[in-house]
Amino acid sequence: MSLALDRGLSLLEHLAEHPDGLPLFSMATELDIPLGTCHRLLTELQQRGYVRQTRKQGDYALTTKIVSMGLGYLSRSGIVDIAEPLLDRLAQSSGELVRLSIVDGEQLVWVAKAQGTRQGLRYDPDMGMAARLSCTASGHAWLLTMSDEEALTLVTQQGFGKPKDYGPKAPVTVKALLGYLHAARVRGYALIDEVFAPGMTAIAAPVFRKREAIGVISIAGPRQRLTPEKLHQLAPLLLNTAAELGPMSSSSSLFGRPPLGKG
Repeated sequence: MSLALDRGLSLLEHLAEHPDGLPLFSMATELDIPLGTCHRLLTELQQRGYVRQTRKQGDYALTTKIVSMGLGYLSRSGIVDIAEPLLDRLAQSSGELVRLSIVDGEQLVWVAKAQGTRQGLRYDPDMGMAARLSCTASGHAWLLTMSDEEALTLVTQQGFGKPKDYGPKAPVTVKALLGYLHAARVRGYALIDEVFAPGMTAIAAPVFRKREAIGVISIAGPRQRLTPEKLHQLAPLLLNTAAELGPMSSSSSLFGRPPLGKG
């Protein structure tokens, strides 16, 4: 990858984490890009419609162009039409947030969701993010389909999530993570309790197509409502939904992408 392209993408990724925008000097400093180079790249991104200035000589922020591209891509892939009725049905049955993530190379990306509850506490993360494999139910559900060695390779590449950034029970050692994965393999689904976020629980199951894990479906919500006991009760519904989606996935180009270097 060329240096200019790498820096341009770094700017976009950095701005995606700061929706209110950032000043030029701050980005140049935090990303270790020369000030003049940073200004030139932002000007070029602005000309292409990816970046805007919040005011004259003000902070830089992303436009909705990348979001529009992503939504258009998902729409054309057919994944929304395929998964929507299944996710809606599971969300209504559970009364909680249901998410679908897909295997994209060496990461797992949330791409669709359905919200079952319409009142009270709601847990509603942003779509399009790569799941932290070490401390999300979705990540554990994907990792349980692999050998310990394969799972640890992916987690090592991404890094362990820190409890201060996630939940108080987020595993930070290989031994702790393998404990979660081994239990998940026995059950056939992953379950976490205050691992991804304080006061939050979740359950997740892999979606298979011809014995290959191509995605994950999860249910998540506040612990006071979605107790570990209730999660186990929801497991059959979750597993049935995942099994139903697998054969249907062949009509979407997003499913079944090979890991990086394997296709």
